Amino acid sequence: MTPDAPTLFAAVDATWPAAAVRRAGPWLIREGRGGGKRVSAATAEAPVGEQDLALAEAQMLALGQQPLFMIRAGEETLDGLLAARGYAIVDPVSLLVMPVAGLTDAPVPPVTAFTIWEPLAIMREIWAAGGIGPARIDVMNRAETKTAVLLRWNEKPAGTGFVALSGDVAMVHAVEVLAHQRRQGVAAWIMRAAAFWAADQGARHIAVLCTQANGPANALYSALGFAPAGQYHYRMKPRSGAEDHG
Repeated sequence: MTPDAPTLFAAVDATWPAAAVRRAGPWLIREGRGGGKRVSAATAEAPVGEQDLALAEAQMLALGQQPLFMIRAGEETLDGLLAARGYAIVDPVSLLVMPVAGLTDAPVPPVTAFTIWEPLAIMREIWAAGGIGPARIDVMNRAETKTAVLLRWNEKPAGTGFVALSGDVAMVHAVEVLAHQRRQGVAAWIMRAAAFWAADQGARHIAVLCTQANGPANALYSALGFAPAGQYHYRMKPRSGAEDHG
């Protein structure tokens, strides 16, 4: 049976964990320490009214974080409250999932993919080229059952990705391919290598997050057989010059 949205959201938290979490009223507050939106956003664990927003804002500001909220399906009231306070929608994201067996039907070419933890220097360099720096490596380190994939193509390092386990769901994050190695199937082989590792860990499904604006990545995942299983977006107040990778 395909994992439902709550299972996948739990997998996101387990495989890309915040530095710390705390509960304050109806909120789950995440401490990101520079690890991106996914580990810094507050989520509602109970119905929220306008009077609750100030509590979440104060908690995030106390951590040195700009107030940021994740909005999931069914949270239209919260979405409207934040819109009324000037919070803009940022980065609508799809949760995509498929059976692991759908990616292990073709063997990875020999001497092409290597599952390695801790990451090699070249893997860190590839991630850094895509904006994934030390703070996000720290996020990876916090996951329990994990590995990373180094993909070689044309006899040279080509790309890397991170995969971790939550129950019987393996979730892939931080897939990056060097610019000169793109459009040659490298990302697809990274996903297949991740699936073989996941199968060895007993996972039945493999999942990935993808911003809805990322056309090439969505096309890749669709071609591999991934299907939508949930979605979310963030709300934050616009800040001039701000830039972040989710």
